[in-house]
Amino acid sequence: MHVALAFNLRESAGAACVHAQSAIDDRFAEWDDIHTIQAVQTALSKRYQVTPVNADLDAFHSFRELRPDLVFNMAEGFHGASREAQIPAMLDMLGIPYTGSDPVTLGICLDKRRTKEILAYHRIPTARFVTVSCLQELPEHFRYPLIVKPILEGSSKGVTDRALVRNRTELKDQVSWALDAYRQPILVEEYLAGREFTAALLGNGADLRVLPIVEIDFASLPQGANPIYSYEAKWIWDTEEAPLPIFVCPAQVEADLARNIEEVCRRAFTVLGCRDWCRIDVRLDGEGTPNVIELNPLPGILPRPEQNSCFPKAARAAGLTYDDLVLTVADVACRRLGLENRGR
Repeated sequence: MHVALAFNLRESAGAACVHAQSAIDDRFAEWDDIHTIQAVQTALSKRYQVTPVNADLDAFHSFRELRPDLVFNMAEGFHGASREAQIPAMLDMLGIPYTGSDPVTLGICLDKRRTKEILAYHRIPTARFVTVSCLQELPEHFRYPLIVKPILEGSSKGVTDRALVRNRTELKDQVSWALDAYRQPILVEEYLAGREFTAALLGNGADLRVLPIVEIDFASLPQGANPIYSYEAKWIWDTEEAPLPIFVCPAQVEADLARNIEEVCRRAFTVLGCRDWCRIDVRLDGEGTPNVIELNPLPGILPRPEQNSCFPKAARAAGLTYDDLVLTVADVACRRLGLENRGR
């Protein structure tokens, strides 16, 4: 079976190397480095013939010429609100099957506003919010603290340590910065003061399973840092050379809370139309109710344990090696697509 691996290669070693909010260059933070791409290719090569395909302007021609049996999709794209959907839409046009969610789901899940609207419609708990395109649209009255986020970014882009605001002056300053830096609407969201978790989901339908839950331990952040998983926490303070003990997996939670987190994640996965795999971020409100923060249907899978990548961490806690994880994603996609019986 011939599998093409679709990716976007980040040339630099890290997502950013600066500390000042005003100077952060996070344009390629969502892309994968060469080590991750090679690790995924190595895992797939244990079972399949694999051809890597960079998701650039030549990708359509490459896929049209290759005609692989399956594409393992990791491509994040670069331009516009549709960027994560572009390769899957291209593959749909060519009639080539691929792993993961379809273009509609990828586009919706990238848009935090649309995601939360759908969650709210289905009565899946999510923090109250407004979106604004200019400072003049900010309502006069809020209950602080609040979180300020660009609506169309992933990998904590735009969610700096200053994203947690406690008064109107901080709110206006952060919204103004985010509008100027990202040129897109800004989500202003109620801050949930409870514990934060992330759940890795694998499978489809009745076979969907939640891997051991990961908790984020904000006590491990530098003194004075806000209790949020900010861009600094993800990319600057937590390094491969000096990893923060920021994740607890399996999370130490009572059985009822674990069931509630798993249930809300399964519901969110289903109503957003996710396929094969997804990582879902959850935070507890003041009453201990799990609220969905966002869904990540193209989850990061950095290969080395010291890189603190949540999906592989959850997989290891479930007894899966990195190679097992990658091949399991291919397996569940093949079952969904009816490709199980093709030659390998």
